[in-house]
Parts: sequence; C-alpha cells; structure tokens
Amino acid sequence: MNQCLRITFVSKNNTEVLCEFVQKHAQKHGLEGMIQALENVHVKIIACGSRDGVEKFLDTLHKSAAEKKLEDIEVEPFLKDRDYRGVFRCIE
Repeated sequence: MNQCLRITFVSKNNTEVLCEFVQKHAQKHGLEGMIQALENVHVKIIACGSRDGVEKFLDTLHKSAAEKKLEDIEVEPFLKDRDYRGVFRCIE
C-alpha cells in the first residue's frame, strides 16, 4: 500500500547538505517526491512510496534530527497532487 506524507521543519543546517542527505535516504527507501526550502530556515518534504519505505525514511529523519539541526518537525498525510515520475527532487 502506498503512502504520501508532507513533512515540514525548521533547519539550522546548510540546505545543500540537507538536500543531499534527504535525497540519499529517499532513494535508499524507494521514495519519490521533493524537498524544498521555503524560506531561509523552513523546509518542506513530500515523500511518497510504500508505507514501509515512508516509515523507514521518517524514522531516519527523526533519528538524525539533532545531528542535522532539525526542529519543529511536523508530519501530516498528503494526497499526491502530481506525478513525481519515480524521482526525488531537490527544489531550491
């Protein structure tokens, strides 16, 4: 069964480093979607894929939150609004 989540948080880390980290783990878990820096410190992730892959990806984010300086993490269900074509993109 597939699942999509919208994950938002505040990051005090370099967005390029964070983008690489998120893309690496999204691909590892077979997810598609995007990561986008909304403002200087606010970041939005859309992650879609198998329920198991999305849950493992979310666990990775939570475990790395302190190291990657992620704060105020909010997770909510998301209805897929476009075709990500099996790719996880970084939008700057």
